[in-house]
Amino acid sequence: MAMTYLETLHEEIRSRQNAADAVKMQAYMKNKFAFYGLKSPIMKEVIRNHVKMYGLPDICIPELTKKCWNYREREMQYAGLFFVDKLRKDIQEHDLQALEATITEKSWWDTVDHIAKHHMGHYIQSFKHREQELVEKWIHSPNMWLNRTAILYQLGYKKETDEDILKYVIEQQKENKEFFIRKAIGWALREYAKTNPGFVVEFVNATELQPLSRKEALKNIQHIE
Repeated sequence: MAMTYLETLHEEIRSRQNAADAVKMQAYMKNKFAFYGLKSPIMKEVIRNHVKMYGLPDICIPELTKKCWNYREREMQYAGLFFVDKLRKDIQEHDLQALEATITEKSWWDTVDHIAKHHMGHYIQSFKHREQELVEKWIHSPNMWLNRTAILYQLGYKKETDEDILKYVIEQQKENKEFFIRKAIGWALREYAKTNPGFVVEFVNATELQPLSRKEALKNIQHIE
């Protein structure tokens, strides 16, 4: 039986494995995932050659992400991120559950941050009528990675950032001691400071943020009043 699109890609990745780099990559990710040891430039080369040979996958996004997340090796989740990036224009409103699963399954910052900004950020821009509902769902979820997504999905929105939502999600989680939440709050504010530093300074000075969040928020702003 001929191998499927993703099976073929998996075999191509496996054939380029590097045991020494795999150990280092696993250690960097706190040994949460298995790796074949393909560094980013090699992964990009493998995927680029695969797409050149076979085109983009001709399967729906829920099927694509489910299959990529079913693989043990982390490189296949990275491949899934790449393919969803390329297929974002095809995301349907009913794909939400599948996209959320990429956040709540095999969760770590290396995938969640990309998904929050590039996939969920795009999803909400495409289906704005879902925004308030999803913000409430994610920011109050018992899943920390969905909380982080609610804080980060507006990264890159720049002038389209909804300041009221940004303030709201931070207010809901500002007392959370979890490192990834404290860091996300600082990151979201630091990023928006590139667009509206005055808003960020005013908000930080008026809000009792934890030290890490405040430090990260103001990192690139000079002459704070």
